[in-house]
Amino acid sequence: MCAMAIDTADTAFILISAALVLLMTPALAFFYGGLVRKKNVLNTIMLSFVPIALVSLQWVFIGYSLSFGPDIGGFIGGLDWFALNNVGLDPSPVYGDTIPHQAFMIFQMMFAIITPALITGAFVDRIKFKTFIMFVLLWTTLVYDPIAHWVWGGGFLGNWGALDFAGGNVVHISSGVSALAAALVIGKRKGLGKSSMEPADIRLAVLGAGILWFGWFGFNAGSALTSGALATSAFVVTHIAASAAALTWMIVSWIRQKKPSVVGIATGAVAGLVAITPAAGFVGPMAAVLIGIGVGVISFFAIEFKNKMGFDDSLDVWAVHGIGGTWGALATGLFASAVIGGTDGLFYGNASQLGIQAASVGITWIYAFVVTFVILKILDLTMGLRVDEKEEETGLDISVHGERVP
Repeated sequence: MCAMAIDTADTAFILISAALVLLMTPALAFFYGGLVRKKNVLNTIMLSFVPIALVSLQWVFIGYSLSFGPDIGGFIGGLDWFALNNVGLDPSPVYGDTIPHQAFMIFQMMFAIITPALITGAFVDRIKFKTFIMFVLLWTTLVYDPIAHWVWGGGFLGNWGALDFAGGNVVHISSGVSALAAALVIGKRKGLGKSSMEPADIRLAVLGAGILWFGWFGFNAGSALTSGALATSAFVVTHIAASAAALTWMIVSWIRQKKPSVVGIATGAVAGLVAITPAAGFVGPMAAVLIGIGVGVISFFAIEFKNKMGFDDSLDVWAVHGIGGTWGALATGLFASAVIGGTDGLFYGNASQLGIQAASVGITWIYAFVVTFVILKILDLTMGLRVDEKEEETGLDISVHGERVP
């Protein structure tokens, strides 16, 4: 009976979407790798590539069960699904009733993979590789999995009615705020403000941004879990918001810096994709334009604020993902329309939704920052966070991996 409930079109759609989301992590490696100095390109790429393998295994054994397993008090899933026990090929009545349960599991795995990889932009050029591996395991288990459960797995934020279609809280705010904590704990790059920090290859960064844009259609449209109208709407608004944000960022950088920045338009596109992520299943095209314009301005000035404050979030993860995700989550509370999905937001007569969104954002900010800060402090005391000065000066490609970009 269950097997007959499987819709082959929906299943194919989710598997393709999962593959697109997986592609986003190597794309992130290109994006970040192109933005660092040449002596650290391979190490930066490695920081994105390692979570693909590491988080996949963590997800199979405990991550999926903690995130989506039977609820314990609204805060965490139980370990009933340890090692994918009871996660089979029949549909789940909770997580997609037209697709195999394992299809949902593997789709969500790809989200869990990219989220800690996003944080790495905050501490490129200077983190110990062994410590990084331990950080990814601890952070995924103690930060990502609980927040995913709160929002999507039957936890208290979802029960409050918080709207997060594809990961504004779960992916972007959690990683962006954690990046801020990481930047504060690990300290500035050696030579910042004195030595050149010129990107190794802007072409590589733009290629990475373009592939991220491509993969994001799986990220957002796939979160509909069916291949129908809702997926189409999410696909459309994703592209619109990215386009609006890219142009807005280019214009703002042109005004502020007197030249239209290539890195700027690529970063703006990513910021637009971030901001539309929580809203993608709840808003229409014109709202997507406003969300994209908003993030293009807000995240640009967040970078200027960061520079004025002097903390070294090297690749602006906090400004793009933390602030962009925050704007997107709040904008969902403004622009959400029950005609598209979910419930109405403030501009459609439901002011309480904005309050729910704000509360969910505040809780995610506090939890992600505090737990990440504690994890990093403990790792610093036990394993050390930073490579030594000589390794940092030589570059991590040679000093850590014994390889270099020709």
